[in-house]
Amino acid sequence: MIRYDALDALPVRGALPALDDALEGHGTAVLVAPPGTGKTTLVPLALAGLLGEGPERRVVVAEPRRIAARAAARRMAWLLGERVGQSVGYTVRGERAVGRHARVEVVTTGVLLQRLQRDQELAGVDVVVLDECHERHLDADTAAAFLWDVRGTLRPELRLVAASATTDAQGWAELLGGAPVVEAHGAAHPVDVVWAPPARPVRPPHGMRVDPALLAHVASVVRRALAEREGDVLCFLPGVGEIARVAGQLGESGEVDVVQVHGRAPAAVQDAVLVPGERRRVVLSTSLAESSLTVPGVRVVVDSGLAREPRVDHARGLSALTTVRASRAAGRQRAGRAGREAPGVVYRCWAEAEDARLPRFPAPEIKVADLTAFALQVACWGDPDASGLALLDAPPSGGMAAAREVLEAVGAVDSAGRATERGAALARLGLHPRLGRALLDSVPFVGAERAAEVVALLSEETPREYGDDLAGALRRARRGGDAYASRWRSEVRRLRGVASGVALPPAGALSREAGAGIPADSREERQVGVVAALAFPERVARSDGGSYLMVSGTRAEVGDGSALRGVPWIAVAVADRPVGKGHARVRLGAVVDEDVARLAAGTLLEEREEVGWDGGDVVARRVERLGAVELTVRALRDADPGLVRGALLEGLRREGFGLLRWSPEAGVLRQRLAFLRLHLGEPWPDVGDASLHARVEEWLEPELSRARRRADLARIDAGEAIARLLPWASGEAGRLDELAPERMTVPSGSRIRIDYTRPEQPVLAVKLQEMFGLQESPRIAGVPLLVHLLSPAGRPAAVTADLASFWRDGYQGVRAELRGRYPKHPWPQDPAGAEPTRHTNARLRR
Repeated sequence: MIRYDALDALPVRGALPALDDALEGHGTAVLVAPPGTGKTTLVPLALAGLLGEGPERRVVVAEPRRIAARAAARRMAWLLGERVGQSVGYTVRGERAVGRHARVEVVTTGVLLQRLQRDQELAGVDVVVLDECHERHLDADTAAAFLWDVRGTLRPELRLVAASATTDAQGWAELLGGAPVVEAHGAAHPVDVVWAPPARPVRPPHGMRVDPALLAHVASVVRRALAEREGDVLCFLPGVGEIARVAGQLGESGEVDVVQVHGRAPAAVQDAVLVPGERRRVVLSTSLAESSLTVPGVRVVVDSGLAREPRVDHARGLSALTTVRASRAAGRQRAGRAGREAPGVVYRCWAEAEDARLPRFPAPEIKVADLTAFALQVACWGDPDASGLALLDAPPSGGMAAAREVLEAVGAVDSAGRATERGAALARLGLHPRLGRALLDSVPFVGAERAAEVVALLSEETPREYGDDLAGALRRARRGGDAYASRWRSEVRRLRGVASGVALPPAGALSREAGAGIPADSREERQVGVVAALAFPERVARSDGGSYLMVSGTRAEVGDGSALRGVPWIAVAVADRPVGKGHARVRLGAVVDEDVARLAAGTLLEEREEVGWDGGDVVARRVERLGAVELTVRALRDADPGLVRGALLEGLRREGFGLLRWSPEAGVLRQRLAFLRLHLGEPWPDVGDASLHARVEEWLEPELSRARRRADLARIDAGEAIARLLPWASGEAGRLDELAPERMTVPSGSRIRIDYTRPEQPVLAVKLQEMFGLQESPRIAGVPLLVHLLSPAGRPAAVTADLASFWRDGYQGVRAELRGRYPKHPWPQDPAGAEPTRHTNARLRR
């Protein structure tokens, strides 16, 4: 019996006529309705004609989460007075409750994508509702793009509804070809805001880490809310670990039930929280309760201000969830949960001044998440670069390139990015392509049962108490009676059937190895390692100096006391980067051996000659390498001359041309040429290091081609070599001594060496008395020399580039200071007119 009283109370009912008109006239619509208005439950029933009005249609509703899909189906069945599976059913991964006559089916977006890949026309479906599309999950964005493609090419009569809980609907309307926006106004009650920041600063989140001081503060705010307000308390926390910690701090109470709700909670707990409790409750939840679920009895919300979003580091090949500050849109959604049934209050665990600095909306997953599964989906759809798909945000090119590398390595796409038969099979597994590859390719080595067990472990984050050893975690899951173990066993059954029902040849290096193969091994640890290594071949790692070096080049460390510590080889399944650490930290890994490493990462296996400059000399060796990991090294006697030459050049680049033999004359020649290049330019050569490296063939051959090691470089006469760069062809080389002489004749007749150390202005250091009678400063190539006038003891008495000015203004002061100290030397009153001399007064008198 239909519960019309409950249906009539849902505010979205008033928007149904406008929604019908939009779908009849345009075929698509964007429905904006706040949480609690009935967009998830009443709208699909009305569109299916199950309320006695309108034509009969088959409606598919896509939800971003399994818990939301089950809850929506059960709520709709309750409104119809039926059991789930009759008129309304649901399908989520590993679970299906849909009867023969069901007209509304609620599915997860992942299930919808798989269905679209199998049957692009969605035969028999009249309307698809994409719920909670404002959350910008990658699967939802992809499903919307595929559906729009289907509507434009195959099924123009297919109706599409994008349902959003926020008013930011214009982008979706434009994406769906100018779809009408239909708004339903909720009957939300007022919600007061209480700002409750910590008394002392807390550390910002990093990776998965949340400052324990903040969690302790959140627990204290929950206790405060219980004391100050009536009704149930809904507390938002970023993840399962934080929920467990806050639950532990709240402890047990005879008056209040503490309920933990998250994607890993048992189905019974997830379902129970959606009905009123017998006692007052504190519901600790992740962000799934923002808009997907309605928790009855809630009058108070405590918001930690944190959320988890996917991130990927393409350079390191590590991807995981990370903790971020929740957006302002998420904050509004969370606060609204307190006003669903009556006036409420939200306690925000941050300062009011911080609120304006928060991001407006969550980051779209397509911008920040691992795109491997997305790239496979679009490749199977026939659009490898997604350029022809209607997406609110284009996928980043770097993320797509990294995804294609992974897909090529597992044989899912060809060199052009087109999906192979193997790729199409992987896309249908309902797994990340990495895990799908591991499931299919490990069966010949470990059997379907073990492959399914390990892949099921890898497909969902294992509880922290299971440890970091994958084989140990497998044993814990088998023995476990917790919710995780229950879900794991269900997934193992599903994957075992999948693995047994797909027969494809192995990909890449496996096809070459499978004949000789790695013999089957009954040791469980090794079997687990085979599966993990096939899932993450670039994360196979060898022990190296206290840490592990992955074949990708990333270093990782294992914790003290870990079963993985000290073993020669591991396969890293999950890793993160702790604050302030340069290396990744292994969160979950498996023991492997070199044979397994070669099998899994075979596409990275190569043997080559490596000749380089290392430790100050040429090192030549033959190296067998698995990515960044050296497997075997042998000395190479007859190295390729070209490689040797490259190593010598690398040595010159690192250590400079001081490796050559530089006589004093050679050094001066380089300085003279630098002076001419600076002041005269062409045709005088640039003899700076960069230019000499660029023109090494012109001046250092053939000596360089004959060299084999550092000692050979030290025998090369740099002056003779660099002289090859002089402009001999134009004849200008003959003017070198004229334009930049090594020595200059001064008035006394002495030939004084010019110092070209500073090419901007060379220095002439000469005794003062030897310059008597010279009216102007000497010049070379038009540049006045910087004259260092020396005392009889050879120390600078004055420095000038304008000798006439010095004789006129500076000399008398120098004469007064030095005349008494050096009375044997001439100090005439008029130095400009005096006779220059190298001698003392006594020599002059003789």
